[in-house]
Amino acid sequence: MDDYRRLLLNNRAWVKDKLDLRPDFFEATATEQRPEYLWIGCSDSRVPAEEVTGTHPGELFVHRNVANMVVHTDFNMLSVLQYAVEILCVKHIIVCGHYGCGGVRTALSRRDLGLINKWLRHIKDVYRFHSTELDAIPEGQPRFDRLVELNVIEQVHHLADISFVQRAWRKHQRPMLHGWIYDLHTGLINDIVKIDPGDHPHDIYEYDFEP
Repeated sequence: MDDYRRLLLNNRAWVKDKLDLRPDFFEATATEQRPEYLWIGCSDSRVPAEEVTGTHPGELFVHRNVANMVVHTDFNMLSVLQYAVEILCVKHIIVCGHYGCGGVRTALSRRDLGLINKWLRHIKDVYRFHSTELDAIPEGQPRFDRLVELNVIEQVHHLADISFVQRAWRKHQRPMLHGWIYDLHTGLINDIVKIDPGDHPHDIYEYDFEP
């Protein structure tokens, strides 16, 4: 059997399981979505958002990219974010990184990988911002793990810098911003940073809005 056909067979089995538990499972979610959470995660295939959080279709709005980045010139991510904040009215935005991230590992190196160098440059910037702390950590796994954590923290701060996130804070007192790290070795998620609505970490990025 062709490998890809296994996925189609798995889909049929999954549908049967869902319908056995609840005959109207798909009808109930087909008309609209009202998720409370936006998940910005890494593209790594070992970190499936719904699987690791035990959520069902319709509970998570998901955007994934290499190394779970919030880049202010990435119109794909910004479109997902604005839709989640202004149309879906999510209450929480989660940036979830993971230990063992290949994007972060590559950013720590001097490898030339072509186009992706431009994307990973943002992680190198995170290193530069925190070089005093990182250079004091022995080279190897501890430094790698800490950069994974600092990258998530920086991406959460980037969310707080975005005007329509701040506007939703001002008008609706939402969303709350979270930074999580998934541990591939244990399956556990660690909560490492949280920003409450309106609690902006850097005043220079704060916007004033017309009444």
